[in-house]
Amino acid sequence: MSDDAAIFVVKTTANQERSVAGMLAQTARKENLDLRAILAPDELKGYVLVEAPDSGVVELAIQTVPHARAVVKGQSSLAEIMHFLTPKPTVTGITEGAIIEVTSGPFKGEKARVKRVDEGHEEITVELFDAVVPIPITIRGDTVRILRKEEEDS
Repeated sequence: MSDDAAIFVVKTTANQERSVAGMLAQTARKENLDLRAILAPDELKGYVLVEAPDSGVVELAIQTVPHARAVVKGQSSLAEIMHFLTPKPTVTGITEGAIIEVTSGPFKGEKARVKRVDEGHEEITVELFDAVVPIPITIRGDTVRILRKEEEDS
């Protein structure tokens, strides 16, 4: 981020963040507006972050973009949005003992218990419930959905 630019927040219609970001980029290119960066993080529903020299440029850009509703008053700093810029490992939130469902690959739809989590390689080792012989298999962390977290020992 350069010194003469700030980050502005554009309010959008829910689930239209990516299309608004794309149309803002097209509008900026077409109108030769000084929008330096556009970010639509998945975790931030209903908002798009835009880096520009002032809010007037952003106001001008959103005028013709459908689903872009308004520019939120004020500015954001880079420190406030830094957590959107650092990727999280895909195995975050998966713990040993959790019950998961495989969402893609040859075991799609199978339920399994997590035996080991490898955050460095973003892989988990699981044992399928419906397997005749419990053989541990290693799969990528982004191909599973957590059904139930680790059960508490009681």
